[in-house]
Amino acid sequence: MGFLEAIFGNPGGLMGIILVVLAIVVISTGYLKAPPDTAYIISGLRRKTVIGKASIKIPFLERLDKLSLRLIAIDVRSNNAVPTADYINIQVDAVVNIKIGSEPEMLERAAQNFLNQDTTYIANIAREVLEGNMREIVGRMRLEEMVSDRQKFAELVKENSAPDLAAMGLDVVSFNVQNFSDTNGVIDDLGIDNIAQIKKKAAIAKAEADKEIAVAKAAADKQANDARVNAEREIAKKNNELSLQKSELKRIEDTKRAEADAAYSIQEQEQRKSIEIATADASIAKQEKEVVIKQREAEVREMALDAEIRKQAEAERFAREQQAEAERFERQKQAEAEKFETQMKAEAMKATAEAEKFAKEQEAEGIRMVGAAEAEAIRAKGLAEAEAMEKRAIAYQKYNSAAMAEMLIGVLPEIAGKIAEPLSQIDKITIIGGDASGVESVSSNVPAVMAKLFESMKETVGIDLAEIVKAGTYDAKVNRNIAISSHDGVTNADAVDIAVSEALDN
Repeated sequence: MGFLEAIFGNPGGLMGIILVVLAIVVISTGYLKAPPDTAYIISGLRRKTVIGKASIKIPFLERLDKLSLRLIAIDVRSNNAVPTADYINIQVDAVVNIKIGSEPEMLERAAQNFLNQDTTYIANIAREVLEGNMREIVGRMRLEEMVSDRQKFAELVKENSAPDLAAMGLDVVSFNVQNFSDTNGVIDDLGIDNIAQIKKKAAIAKAEADKEIAVAKAAADKQANDARVNAEREIAKKNNELSLQKSELKRIEDTKRAEADAAYSIQEQEQRKSIEIATADASIAKQEKEVVIKQREAEVREMALDAEIRKQAEAERFAREQQAEAERFERQKQAEAEKFETQMKAEAMKATAEAEKFAKEQEAEGIRMVGAAEAEAIRAKGLAEAEAMEKRAIAYQKYNSAAMAEMLIGVLPEIAGKIAEPLSQIDKITIIGGDASGVESVSSNVPAVMAKLFESMKETVGIDLAEIVKAGTYDAKVNRNIAISSHDGVTNADAVDIAVSEALDN
């Protein structure tokens, strides 16, 4: 009651409430939302055009009219034949898209002409304008020009009709010519002539192309043949070089393999033994890890069964937790086993590398020892030869003339035997004329040669064997019982005869 008394007791407050209520009624009944493809035209107290926005129309005081802004498709065709600039009657069929312009001036004109009209009415009005402009353009152009350049014809019609349509608030969005036709077959004749010209040009172009293709093919064949010959030549050269390189590499490989085989055979058994031990250890460790995992799984299953007896819900949660833990533990142990196995493999590879290194070191040590032994052998041989030469030189220095003479006399029978050897090959001698001087000359040939030998030894080495024999050696005086003296009348020739006789007897 106090609120009503306050309102009615205060005329100003009552007026405010009335105004608020009126504003709410106006807004709720006059609120408008115009779509983008329709223009809302509000007239009355004010003139306003709304497109794609919201506005308010005052009830009873303002009016709302609508004007569609959508595209309007119009089929424009000349029902009767229209003569062209070269006096050929043709018919034109085109499709035109028009719409009401969105600019304020265009909207104002369209509202004056087409307000609250449907698209059919607008299309009929626009079609009459377009057909009239199209007939005008047909009369200004030649047939061949229109047929060959339809875009130009469409642009001319569009430009010619734009002012007339703009006066009504319309815009030409597109103008597409569908077809030109005539009852006399002129367009077909133009096509036949064009076809003949095109075929002629195509034949000429084909002949030119065939000629160029033939020339290019011949040049390409020549280049291909040259390239093939050069390529085969280079291939032959490279094959020869490759063969030589393969031979050289094979020789080096054989040498290295022969050197490595000796060392490898020494270490092969040790390496195999180390690898087998490492593999066995890794396998044992893996089996031990698997046993631990199995034991852990058994424990988890036992705990799960115990939890199931106590409390089903808690057991299920506990079982899931234990299962997750077991899976994690199993993955961890499996990872550790794989890691251990990888480490074992790495250690085996390391042992193999160390064995190979040791083999190489042993091979190098063997080569060094062989070289040292050969050097020591060469040095020892040189020392032995030097010592032997030194002893021989000392022995030669101790020889006196008697010893040398004894040596020379010791070989006299052998020398005489070699000189007399040709005489032993004589089977028989035939004497003609009864003169024995021929036999004597043959038998005296050996002493003469021995005497020449004594003279040569005296001249070359300075030893006079005849003098030594005359002085008397132990072998000449005792063993052979030959006394040689200058007073006995025994000459060097006699000594030689004795030596020759002994050689022949032997």
